[in-house]
Amino acid sequence: MTRTSNSASQAMHTDFLDYGRAARLITQIGIIECLQGMTHAIEQDFMRWQDFAKSARIGNYSQDGVIELMPISDATDYAFKYVNGHPVNTRNGLPTVMAFGARASMANGMPVFLSELTLTTALRTAATSVMAARHLMRPDSRCMALIGNGSQSEFQALAFHGVLGIDTLRIHDIDEMAMRKLQKNLALYPVNVISCASIAEAVDGADIITTVTADKACATIVRADMVAPGTHINAVGGDCPGKTELEAALLDKSSVFVEFEPQTRIEGELQQMPADFSVTEFWRVLQQLSPGRQTPNQITIFDSVGFALEDYSALRYMHARAQEAGLLQQLELIPALKDPKNLFDLLNTQTTNIPASDPVLA
Repeated sequence: MTRTSNSASQAMHTDFLDYGRAARLITQIGIIECLQGMTHAIEQDFMRWQDFAKSARIGNYSQDGVIELMPISDATDYAFKYVNGHPVNTRNGLPTVMAFGARASMANGMPVFLSELTLTTALRTAATSVMAARHLMRPDSRCMALIGNGSQSEFQALAFHGVLGIDTLRIHDIDEMAMRKLQKNLALYPVNVISCASIAEAVDGADIITTVTADKACATIVRADMVAPGTHINAVGGDCPGKTELEAALLDKSSVFVEFEPQTRIEGELQQMPADFSVTEFWRVLQQLSPGRQTPNQITIFDSVGFALEDYSALRYMHARAQEAGLLQQLELIPALKDPKNLFDLLNTQTTNIPASDPVLA
C-alpha cells in the first residue's frame, strides 16, 4: 500500500496571495519597477510562444456582462484565470472587473499558487500594452491620449510613463469625476496631465492613443479622420463580442497586431472586419518573423483583448516576488492523506472532532 511520508504530507499546501498582500508587495517594489518587471516577464513568455498549448477563453454571457475562464499550459505549468466584466457593477459599489487565478504543476496537478488577479490584471494589461508599443510606436513618442479614465487608466498611464518615457497625457472621459480621480492619482508623478473636453481634442497632437472604455457596446470611440499619420493605437476596451471602440475605416488604413488571432476575431476590433482581414500575431514581431512598425507615417494598432499567456506571466512574476518578500500565506486546499487511495478516511478523521449535537449527525 502506498502511503505519503511525513515530509510529503507537510508539503501539501498551496501558496496564496490575497489582494491586501498583493497591494503591499506592489507598494514595496514600487509600481514602476513592478510594471517594468511584469513587462519583461510577459515578453519572455511571448518569445517562447510555441511552447504553450493555447485556446481562446471560454465566455458565459448575460444581459449585464460576462464571466470568463482563461486557461493555458506548457510542459511544466498549467494556469488559469477566472474573470468577469460587468460595466453595471459600479452602480452597486462593485468593480467592473474581478478576478482570481491559479498556477499548477503539470507533473502532478498540484495547485502550487492561488492569487487575486483583480489588481494584478490591471498591471498585466498595462504591461502588455507597453510591451507591444515599444515595438510599434515611433521612437520619439512622448504624448499619449488616454480615452476612458476608469480603473485601468492609472496603470496604463504609469506603464507608458515608467517604461517608455511618455511625459504628457491628454485625457478624456464622459465622467468628469473619473478625469479628476485620474489627475489626483497621478499628481505625485512627473507627468503633464491635460484634461480635454472631447475625444477629438484629446487625440489632437498625440503620438499614442490608448482606449480603455468600459461600456459593452459596438461604439466608435475613435474615427479614422481623427488619427494622424504615424500614430500608434493601443485598443484595450473592445474585449468581448458586441463591444468595439474603433471605426472600421481606421483598421482599414492601419497595420493591425493581435495577441491570439482566433480569440481576437471573436472579441476584438476584428469582429467588425471581414474574416480575411490581414493581421499579425505579436509574437511574430518579437521573434523577428514579421515586421512591426516599418515607416514613420504608418498607423499601427495593437488590438488587445487580453490573453491567458499574459496572466500566466503575471502569476509567475507575482509568485516569485511575493516569495522573496515573505508575503505568501499557505492554504490547505488539497488533503494530505496517510493512504492516497483512502480519501474516505478523511471523513473518519474529521467526524471524531464534531460534537454529537451537530445537526448533520443528529
